[in-house]
Amino acid sequence: MKLSVEEFKAWKNKNITLIGMSGVGKTYLATQLRRHNWFHYSVDYRIGTRYLDEPIMDLIKQQAMMTPFLRDLLRKDAIYICNNITVDDLGPVLSFVGKLGNPELGGVPLEEFRRRQALYRQAEIDAVMEVPVFVRKAHEIYGYQHLVNDVAGSICDLDTPAAEELLARHTLILYIKVTEPAEEQELIRRAQQDPKPLYFRPDFLQEQITEYLDINRLQYAAEMDPDAFTRWIFPRLFHSRIPRYEALARPHGYTVTSREANQVRDETDFLELVEIAIERNSDD
Repeated sequence: MKLSVEEFKAWKNKNITLIGMSGVGKTYLATQLRRHNWFHYSVDYRIGTRYLDEPIMDLIKQQAMMTPFLRDLLRKDAIYICNNITVDDLGPVLSFVGKLGNPELGGVPLEEFRRRQALYRQAEIDAVMEVPVFVRKAHEIYGYQHLVNDVAGSICDLDTPAAEELLARHTLILYIKVTEPAEEQELIRRAQQDPKPLYFRPDFLQEQITEYLDINRLQYAAEMDPDAFTRWIFPRLFHSRIPRYEALARPHGYTVTSREANQVRDETDFLELVEIAIERNSDD
């Protein structure tokens, strides 16, 4: 959605989609806006609570069934296991997606990892396609004036034009871009220390696996240390996504820097930031 500054100011029910790499500050901004009558639609939260809820629960129950004490209780329906995901803690989704590598080190075998990746991708697409539904719910049911859509970092890797067009039609897209090397390194460090669920395009993943095996003189993905591979691939994923984010933001939205986003403390700051982004775009 493209607007002039005047049109943006007059927009009674603002609906804004935040895009950018995991850890760049999307959830931070959404948290700030929640305090100012903004409905926070988290795509990853929707994925975990609806579209991947059953696969997540199946995985948890499969692990529980390996413990005799829990197996007997589950078979008798004596205990109940639930998925307690929160917007601020995506642990169940992260555990389901897993890390590729040696199962003995907690990794997920390649074919199973690919299966989960495909499920995660479809779940993300389904959650994104629900944005117009929640725009209506936010205003008509829950009584929120505005909505902020916090999408997963992999929105640019879905290769689904329909999802991109839907977001552009119903929301203003704001891309948070990392521009300084020091911030880039800090984002990568935080992501490696506190990982989020990651989706990899199949061709990108295969290329990286091949290179990693060659560098480390390994034959199979099952030999890879899952933590080491995840740390190694994340910076490459980060750089591969930059042109994809820009290709999404250029025709459909606006761009701000992560430094600018991190200076937002309240709704007024945020609205001023969006207006600056719109003005910059009109000057290009």
